[in-house]
Amino acid sequence: MDLLIHSTFLPADDPDASLAFYRDALGFEMRLDVGYGTMRWITVGPVGQPQTSIVLHPPAVDPGLTEDERRTIAEMMAKGSYASIVLSTPDVDAVFEQVQATGAEVVQEPTDQPYGVRDCAFRDPAGNQVRINQVA
Repeated sequence: MDLLIHSTFLPADDPDASLAFYRDALGFEMRLDVGYGTMRWITVGPVGQPQTSIVLHPPAVDPGLTEDERRTIAEMMAKGSYASIVLSTPDVDAVFEQVQATGAEVVQEPTDQPYGVRDCAFRDPAGNQVRINQVA
């Protein structure tokens, strides 16, 4: 089989703030901005990688969710434990400096992990963890 990860979804309760983070702090391009009523789905992705996208979507809008489930999702997002994504770069220290300079919320400075990865982490405006691994 020949498969690629085409899209992944992250919740975004403030579409404009999330777009600013992914565009301005991470350097992604906006590919699509779709509205439906008061909701927006914004697709972003790395420049030069049109086959890979992140869809920033309204959280907990599935009509099948209960109010308790919606409340749980909101609580988990506030704690930063609901969703995450792992990105990679050949120079995590340089990327960390660039992203930190935009005022992004730092979760972890570049660190050599005991399992062999050097990485750092930020939170996006919706509380999603954005971890960045260094790859050769």
